[in-house]
Amino acid sequence: MSLKSLALIENWPVPAAAAGAVRADGTVLGVHGPAGRRFPLASVTKPLAAYAALVAYEEGAIELDEPAGPPGATVRHLLAHTSGLAFDEHRVTAPPGERRLYSNAGFEQLGEHIAKATEIPFAEYLRQAVLEPLGMTSTTLEGSPAKDGVSTVEDLLRFAAEVQAPRLLDPRTVADAMTVQYPGTKGVLPGYGHQNPNDWGLGFEIRDGKSPHWTGASSSPRAFGHFGQSGTFLWIDPGAGAACVALTDRAFGPWATEAWPAFTDAVLAELRGLPQDIP
Repeated sequence: MSLKSLALIENWPVPAAAAGAVRADGTVLGVHGPAGRRFPLASVTKPLAAYAALVAYEEGAIELDEPAGPPGATVRHLLAHTSGLAFDEHRVTAPPGERRLYSNAGFEQLGEHIAKATEIPFAEYLRQAVLEPLGMTSTTLEGSPAKDGVSTVEDLLRFAAEVQAPRLLDPRTVADAMTVQYPGTKGVLPGYGHQNPNDWGLGFEIRDGKSPHWTGASSSPRAFGHFGQSGTFLWIDPGAGAACVALTDRAFGPWATEAWPAFTDAVLAELRGLPQDIP
């Protein structure tokens, strides 16, 4: 079977797009478009980097609450965008834990911290800890752990299945990653303005009651994931028992804020009509 709603990407004003959906057991519910084509991920890189950080934590290389980043901040602060670092500058603009300041610089300092702790360059650590075990052979990190990943829909569906039913990590660690860190923290969600609260887990944005938002009106408040400025997204919706990936080669903009929620609502509507244990 294949979700017919995935074909809605054909209506998007983009040169190329691919999409797919997957259950926790790895059952692919359908793909549409060039699922094996490599696309720049932009910030969809962050969930991959965060997963590698959680592997480093379980291996004992780091602790989530050990100092990392600017003075007073921890690994947890960096993962949850509450370290106080600016968006794209290694400059402190607030005390740790006080505001949700979405920060590429924070993930870059996280990568440096893990590389120092493991004595392995972060891109290589990501490959060994996450990409290789999951068979994500078309995925690479070609620079910043905040935004320089390149991957395919096929590979990201493998990752999305893993996050739903972890094999590389203890399920309790992943549950922590999708639980709100520093509840009640306000901040700006890039592309969507100020949110109060602006809830995040560890490397994953949590939908909760945010409006406007890049997911659908029918998305569960428990839905979590990430979108990227290269026109990419990955969401996992526990309420639907599935995850969805879409990659494009057009930068995020008004076209995406219009197209993505309607697409997600169509996918979720179709999922609701399917049995949970599709062969």
